[in-house]
Amino acid sequence: MRILLTSTSFQDTPGKHQDLLNQQGYEIDTLRGPIPESELLPIIDKYDAVICGDDEYTEEVIKKGVEGNLKYISKYGVGLDRIDLQAAKKYNVPVTNCPGVNQVSVSEHVLALLFTFEKNVHVQYNSTQTGSWKRWIGHEIQGKTIGIIGLGAVGKELAKKSGALGMKVLGFDLHKDEAFLSKYDEVTFVDSLETIYENADVISLHLPHTPQTEKMINQDVIFNKLKHSPILINTSRGMLVDAQAVIKGIKEGKIRGYLTDVLAQEPMVEDEVFKGIDNVIITPHVGSRTYQSVERQGTMAVNNLISLVDNN
Repeated sequence: MRILLTSTSFQDTPGKHQDLLNQQGYEIDTLRGPIPESELLPIIDKYDAVICGDDEYTEEVIKKGVEGNLKYISKYGVGLDRIDLQAAKKYNVPVTNCPGVNQVSVSEHVLALLFTFEKNVHVQYNSTQTGSWKRWIGHEIQGKTIGIIGLGAVGKELAKKSGALGMKVLGFDLHKDEAFLSKYDEVTFVDSLETIYENADVISLHLPHTPQTEKMINQDVIFNKLKHSPILINTSRGMLVDAQAVIKGIKEGKIRGYLTDVLAQEPMVEDEVFKGIDNVIITPHVGSRTYQSVERQGTMAVNNLISLVDNN
């Protein structure tokens, strides 16, 4: 079998996941993703299977693949929004992903961004590197209200950690997980996003990118619904926010800061609108990029592929 591996986290992190893949006897080619449709189309038919990151698996790519050898797609990671699942079903290409393995790493990254911003770590670091001893005044997070939009695995983990740090936790999700909420009574479930918009000092997004969630943080939300000039944190997908509305909101004091691990276009393009904006912190989609998380996700991605091959 000939395999295409494009996840850079998988490739850059040595561990059991790499050993497991190498033991399978596959012929493995590597590219550094995310790979756009235009680069996949000329090559995808050569491969029996892919272990992909956030590559662009459109219907055209999948169709071209099955006209050749493509039989399986194993997604390294959780989000499937870059894969046309209807097309995969249409052409009988099974797709797997890796849920429930990165919540510790991503939730820690949310808090790392929040602490960095509130304690001015990023600006103090840059300042002292020049020999300056200018000192900014920071903020405590204890006692603040965090609104978590999306109580999946990451959202739940963040809720637990935030409560342990003394924050008031509001959580919204389309599904109310009674078992989780009964175990963690410090988490207050709300059935309206407006409750979060009106009460939160920090808002953290944990949703997939769908037509319903695209630009859910928009001009109307920012200028008509936010009441506390919150810090907005996004470790999910860049398309969840209207970038120009967020920038305007920051400049006009409706948002204190935008802390993001994701952008609408990745890797970051030269004219990225968030680049250089005050009170914006960008990290390059590394929320789940810890040795522990990569090994868990990578191992699951390989085992998912092995299962697909063995069952077909």
